[in-house]
Amino acid sequence: MNSIFAGLPTTVFETMSQLARQHDAVNLGQGFPDDPGPRDVREKAAQAVLDGWNQYPPMMGVPELRQAAAAHYRHWQGLDLDPGEIMVTSGATEAIAGALLALIEPGDEVVLFQPLYDAYLPLVERAGGVPRLARLTPPHWRLTEEVLASAFTPKTRVVLFNNPHNPTGRVFEREELDLLAEFCRRSDAVLVADEVWEHVVFDGRRHVSVLSLPGLRERSVKIASAGKIFGMTGWKVGMVCAAPELMKSLSKAHQFLTFTTPPSLQHAVAYGLGKDPAWFEDTRAGLQRSRDRLADGLAALGLTPLPSAGTYFLNVDLTALDPRLDDEAFCRDMVERHGVAAIPVSAFYARDAVRSVVRFCFAKTDATLDAALGRLERLRQAA
Repeated sequence: MNSIFAGLPTTVFETMSQLARQHDAVNLGQGFPDDPGPRDVREKAAQAVLDGWNQYPPMMGVPELRQAAAAHYRHWQGLDLDPGEIMVTSGATEAIAGALLALIEPGDEVVLFQPLYDAYLPLVERAGGVPRLARLTPPHWRLTEEVLASAFTPKTRVVLFNNPHNPTGRVFEREELDLLAEFCRRSDAVLVADEVWEHVVFDGRRHVSVLSLPGLRERSVKIASAGKIFGMTGWKVGMVCAAPELMKSLSKAHQFLTFTTPPSLQHAVAYGLGKDPAWFEDTRAGLQRSRDRLADGLAALGLTPLPSAGTYFLNVDLTALDPRLDDEAFCRDMVERHGVAAIPVSAFYARDAVRSVVRFCFAKTDATLDAALGRLERLRQAA
């Protein structure tokens, strides 16, 4: 077996989900909503399966979806994209893998920001890249000159960047993005931006795509996820946006990975991207309300949450409760003794982990959140 994959341990997500099943716990670990998603979008997919084309669609994606994505990003992010600059993939993870395979030569350095989504590091290494890890720390998880200088070198060829950021819930400020752009221009690096949480931002924020930053339009790859946009994580439909010269290589990598994506889902996503803007705003408001419900409940239990400006996630720094607490041990104890599953953020670090932060998913119904908080009441009583 390939040594990179053979040497990987069981992921913390699988471990915690297995413990959650074993202890009949409320699972606030894995990041998915516990509702089925918008009915009209699902009906479009069902209709397309029954009445539409079920053979190979175009490798780049059905024209209807590529046109809908261009119009969607023009409205929401002010991007001027030609449908030819948009490609459909079988999920955002395929898009990330394809981008890394297309852009990295063996030995090229790739900047990653930890804590990081668990797929990034093995995909970089399998593509032959040399990871250079920039370390973000609580409570603010900020991009600074010092953080960037620790990872960028003259050999930097690709930067893999997630905004809004999982697991921290950060939405990076414009000055941080401008600083990152300056480092990319200096190193002549391509910026691969995982922007799957672009619609899940709160408190009046608007997502700023890397494609809108000065000097990055021709050297950036924007990756999106219909599963995240519509809260249907099983719908593996990704969208890649990039200038024509970059897209030439990206499309060739995609051609030899999945080649295409189910046409029924593509037609349904095309319909969904054209939904009334009020639907997106209402969905965002509902998630913000769930964030606040969980945050208030945790604070009442003595678990003061860190700020969450986007994503489905809310983090708690245990040092305020007890500086001696370890996040992984705390999560195991919480699921085994109190019946609530969460994720230790140390699992998102490749090295030099912060070991005091626990991640909760709030993209749940009120009943699910209240059930978890009710069980955690025993945690406060035990303390």
